[in-house]
Amino acid sequence: MGARTYGQYGGVATAVELIGERWALLIVRDLLVGPRRYTDLKRGLPRIPTNILSARLKELQDGGVVRRVPIRRCGLVYELTDYGCELEPIILGLARWGLRALGEPGDDDVFSPDSLTVALRAAFRKDAALPADYELRVGDIALRVQVNGALHITQLAPPAPPVGGTLPAGDPDITIAAGSGIRHLLTGQKDAAAALDAGDVTVVAGDPAFLERFATTFRIDGTPATATGGG
Repeated sequence: MGARTYGQYGGVATAVELIGERWALLIVRDLLVGPRRYTDLKRGLPRIPTNILSARLKELQDGGVVRRVPIRRCGLVYELTDYGCELEPIILGLARWGLRALGEPGDDDVFSPDSLTVALRAAFRKDAALPADYELRVGDIALRVQVNGALHITQLAPPAPPVGGTLPAGDPDITIAAGSGIRHLLTGQKDAAAALDAGDVTVVAGDPAFLERFATTFRIDGTPATATGGG
């Protein structure tokens, strides 16, 4: 548990004491994507001081949210416990809520593969999902996004942490490149045609018709909030 206590006896206060310290939720977010070594977490959260990262990991371990386990050929990695995994719908709900208020990134804002993966998982509409195989590129990030009833996301670039998994075979149906304007598609502020016309997304390769399929499969419902900055 974190060093701070609110002196309140209740579930919300206890939850905030467990995961409410600065950086803690972002560590949980990244571990929702998969197990990570200490160096992987530091790379994905480049602005967190090393002493704070160590402290947060210890607090999350003490609270039963995170554990450290050995993985063959990787050494020690951090992963969520079953208790920690119960945070997934909460994190995805926060991602959906925050995406609707997301504005243009600041000059120093960092966009990580894990944050993009969580954004896609938050926007995924299983009931409306259409089978497809996408490659999504945002800056230096490349993800392979496969939909066939379920959602499977593989980090292509930068190279994913070596904690298991295989790269997909074959070519995607469509390769999409985007910048921060991808948020307009994910939040439903623009449909596929409008996002394409505005340059928010471009089709690098493959069948352009799959862009509409992407927009149908990944969309956060609800009226967009007033946009603000942030990462």
